[in-house]
Amino acid sequence: MALNEYYTLGRSGLRVSRLALGAMTFGSEWGWGAEKKGAKELFDHYVDAGGNFIDTADLYTNGTSEQWLGEFVKDRALRDKVVIATKFTFNAEPGNPNAGGNGRKNILRAVEGSLKRLGTDYIDLYFLHAWDSLTKPEEVMRTLDDLVSAGKIRHIGLSDVPAWYASRAQALAEWRNYEPISTLQMEYSLVERNIENEYIDLGRETGMGLMVWSPLASGLLSGKYKPSENKVEGEGRLASLADSGNPAFAKFTDRNWKIVSALEKVSQEISQPMASIAINWVANRPGVSSVILGATKLAQLQQTTNALDFEIPEAFVRELDEASQREMHFPYTFFVPGMQAMITGGAKVGTKPSSYAQPLFIDAAPAGVE
Repeated sequence: MALNEYYTLGRSGLRVSRLALGAMTFGSEWGWGAEKKGAKELFDHYVDAGGNFIDTADLYTNGTSEQWLGEFVKDRALRDKVVIATKFTFNAEPGNPNAGGNGRKNILRAVEGSLKRLGTDYIDLYFLHAWDSLTKPEEVMRTLDDLVSAGKIRHIGLSDVPAWYASRAQALAEWRNYEPISTLQMEYSLVERNIENEYIDLGRETGMGLMVWSPLASGLLSGKYKPSENKVEGEGRLASLADSGNPAFAKFTDRNWKIVSALEKVSQEISQPMASIAINWVANRPGVSSVILGATKLAQLQQTTNALDFEIPEAFVRELDEASQREMHFPYTFFVPGMQAMITGGAKVGTKPSSYAQPLFIDAAPAGVE
């Protein structure tokens, strides 16, 4: 599947590549990442292959990511062709509580900074980067709707928020006729499947397409770790950040090494790279609209941009599903078939297929949103 086959993002009219380019690696200020020449190679390879969806954030590599991305887009006169997604929430001014968070003051401050660094007068998709556990969704949604009305942003998204918060925000948009949330950006991979408890159904029910970050589990599923070759010790970014306190990088567990072993086995069986299989698996999960690819080297991106060019045989999909099965906790234990049979008296009861029960991505031609 080529990058120039585009799909609608959620129920919006925004057409994007199913594989997005992650620009968090643009810049080496954090001790890892790509220098400017390497970042430009990544950008050029992606857009030359037909990709049109690029993800960044205001504080990625201390602002360098947005700045370089804006320069790359301008140099090739691609502003009307590419879809730029960026984010706000995190604070870069110690001691100033209003230089972060999701309140109106910070959103309006942050969007102006992103527009300046990107060298553009509008942002295609503007994300709340993370729940701040404080700001009410009423304030967030009204502020973002005002920015849409002002022409500074085109679409809005939520990243790393509780399911109840996203649901309430979308309900407010429907009730008050605000710009709706077009996408949820969440971590999802063979290693991290907890969003399946709530967010898949939430997105399909309310029209929010799922945009996946860290499909390779911060590099654990990239292929550099191969248990059959005793390559099970950390290296690179994942190892350096494993004890940082950020749970996104706490990947070295017995459960996860078993998943890596299963992935390596499938890789050997179907002669495809481990990274490509991991991305293919998550891209074809229900409700997923786009998957973010991160890379620091061109060879890495060249491999992963081909991740949708093959199908994983069903038997091997089941093997990966079983190896990565998440532990079921309350109240989700009440929603399994056995418990549901106690509600129906053992009778088979189903619902008529409806629009939201279908994948939210569609073929570019012929077009046909629900």
